[in-house]
Amino acid sequence: MLSLNDTRAAERTMSQKHRRTLDAIFTEPVSSNIHWREIESLLNSLGARIQSGHGARFRVALNGIEGTLHRPHHTGSASKQDVRHLREFLLRSGIIGHPANHT
Repeated sequence: MLSLNDTRAAERTMSQKHRRTLDAIFTEPVSSNIHWREIESLLNSLGARIQSGHGARFRVALNGIEGTLHRPHHTGSASKQDVRHLREFLLRSGIIGHPANHT
């Protein structure tokens, strides 16, 4: 797992694809068309540990913060509620996204 400083460095040097995903997560109004595979790729690039849980739930650890998130059931895209939970987890983990998109 990366340290908070390492994660911030990764955030500054991330690919355009990951930057767009992160910006979409923090954009208002909340998006409901962010694909799970893009979210998982972003989390991996930030150094998160991801473990499958029961059903569609999975545990994520990033910068010493652990959380449980929900993988979409019948679609490849996260719901608005899933994006809100992901946003809250990222904020608790020290990932802030693009400041112009915060409310």
